[in-house]
Amino acid sequence: MAGIAKPLKGFGSGIFEVALKYRTDAFRLVYAVQVGDAVWVVHAFQKKSTSGIKTSQADLDLVRQRIKQLMELVSDGQR
Repeated sequence: MAGIAKPLKGFGSGIFEVALKYRTDAFRLVYAVQVGDAVWVVHAFQKKSTSGIKTSQADLDLVRQRIKQLMELVSDGQR
């Protein structure tokens, strides 16, 4: 796990977020660990929220959808 990674609240264990700043821009990377033998990046984006530091609901919904798809993919591969 990266030293700058934090658990992404509301997503259960194994889902982490890395927040990076570059000049005046903010970027986010959401990844899941311990899914099979791999680390999966489920979403990466430039944060453009006008409401402070909060991640947009659309981005959180997309993360939820992709995690669900990832879990289905991994479970199908283990059958």
